[in-house]
Amino acid sequence: MFRTHTCGELRHTDINTEVTLSGWVQKSRDLGGMTFVDLRDRYGITQLAFNLDDKPELTEVASKLGREFVVQATGKVIERSSKNKNIPTGEIEILVTELKILNAAKTPPFTIEDDTDGGEELRAQYRYLDLRRKPVQNKLMLRNKVALQTRVYLDGEGFWDVETPYLIKSTPEGARDFVVPSRMNEGEFYALPQSPQTFKQLLMVSGFDRYYQIVKCFRDEDLRADRQPEFTQIDCEMAFVDQEDILNMFEGLVKHLFKTVRNYEFDGDFLRMAYSEAMEKYGSDKPDIRFGMEFVDLTTLTQNKGFKIFDDSEAVISVCAPGAAPYSRKQIDAIIDWVRRPQIGANGMVYVKCNDDGTFKSSVDKFFTQEDLAEWAKAANAQPGDLILVLSGELEKTRKQLNELRLHMGNELGLRNPNEFKPLWVYDFPLLEWDEESNRYHAMHHPFTSPKPEDLALIDTEPGKVRANAYDLAMNGVELGGGSIRIHDRALQSRMFDLLGFTKEEAQAQFGFLMNAFEYGAPPHGGLAFGLDRLVATMGGSESIRDYIAFPKNNSGRDVMIDAPSPLDKGQLDELGLVLKH
Repeated sequence: MFRTHTCGELRHTDINTEVTLSGWVQKSRDLGGMTFVDLRDRYGITQLAFNLDDKPELTEVASKLGREFVVQATGKVIERSSKNKNIPTGEIEILVTELKILNAAKTPPFTIEDDTDGGEELRAQYRYLDLRRKPVQNKLMLRNKVALQTRVYLDGEGFWDVETPYLIKSTPEGARDFVVPSRMNEGEFYALPQSPQTFKQLLMVSGFDRYYQIVKCFRDEDLRADRQPEFTQIDCEMAFVDQEDILNMFEGLVKHLFKTVRNYEFDGDFLRMAYSEAMEKYGSDKPDIRFGMEFVDLTTLTQNKGFKIFDDSEAVISVCAPGAAPYSRKQIDAIIDWVRRPQIGANGMVYVKCNDDGTFKSSVDKFFTQEDLAEWAKAANAQPGDLILVLSGELEKTRKQLNELRLHMGNELGLRNPNEFKPLWVYDFPLLEWDEESNRYHAMHHPFTSPKPEDLALIDTEPGKVRANAYDLAMNGVELGGGSIRIHDRALQSRMFDLLGFTKEEAQAQFGFLMNAFEYGAPPHGGLAFGLDRLVATMGGSESIRDYIAFPKNNSGRDVMIDAPSPLDKGQLDELGLVLKH
């Protein structure tokens, strides 16, 4: 055998045991009469000791071992004279009697240590080396535990794991599809699924009752830290349920995961908030509620005072940054420059310092009296020492800008503790949103989302006011998952397609299989899908999902390790009946 123990397994109780270890050379130290080698595998590090007096030939070989050599070492466990309290194996070492080099290694392009000197691009190019680092392995270990405990919970609740196809029909709603040409059906294409949405609904029609799948999904969209072209969902569906059943079931799943994986328990039920309230208080449908700084509308207190910017604005909205009044002018100017960045898009920002003596210092002192500013502070519940930050403009645009500013200040003031978790169910989303460019309504979630029964009467007269029977779970400013009660009635589904601008022929061509299935006894059903990558990253206290994915893509959707995507040769193109336009 290559090893009797792992490199993280041996302890003081194993002294005098003959063992064989295999792993990678982390580092070596030649101290003259003794050579020490740190041997690493994914379980930990064990120090190997080579004594020049006992084994001169062996010691000479050990002194020439390079970083990342793969070796096998046999010897006796002895007590370590210079103990290392930072590692579990730090009380012992192996006095080596046999050493075999299993594979030599080139010097790696960066140090494979917890704090590496490799940049992000270099580590992505050599991802297989980056994966040897303990912090990255710990992230993937967390992912493994979450996936395992998800299966444990859902299996215990009677869910079946059912696989659905990866080669499906392209549909026009949602993000752009990745398409796959069919060689056997020239001129026709499959699409990779953005989610198994229609298949899980068909499983409910099939009587499966409770389905889940930890499944790859694909969207051809522009990327950022929390997006990848391929991502993983915990995809779930249930029959004969209403919204309350869904929320209770999957709140239970999240509590189970945090308890079993992180030993973290939530205090009581998750908070719930209507979409309209979330937008009014936070300007986001996934607000971070670990800290306050709720929006305060100052429109009526600020207009008609001669300050044209406010007078011409649809909305004037503020947040109160606690304890930030001591910010210098340079610090405040940096915030103003930050909100003016193209990613935020604000024209500027007004501030009010609430001084300890009860007076106020503002960037608009010429237009507003101390009494005016005192009214602002009262409305914002600002205390002496606080800093009021004000943005203005169109209502929705200003809310979105102020949401970004609120999160930025939360970071600046240390209010976003990565080890604190505040979940929030957001519900009652609009069913539809109007798109000016296409001059028609689009589904805010997807075309199969059911409207609230009490809003059905508005579908023909005021479709923009119809609320969806939909819900999202947000945590720490991240959308972990979302879902809805689905439409299970063919007539209502047909009406929905009408609202979305489908002709009867288009609806039948795209979704006829689902509409036909509804005619054979479709039960009321609904579901939810969690983004596994985002869920695990949030549990790990990270903002980016990339380190929780074994082989992620970069911001351009490229895998720089294997150099994908890449061109096809002419023979492959001819086989597929494809001609490239240049």
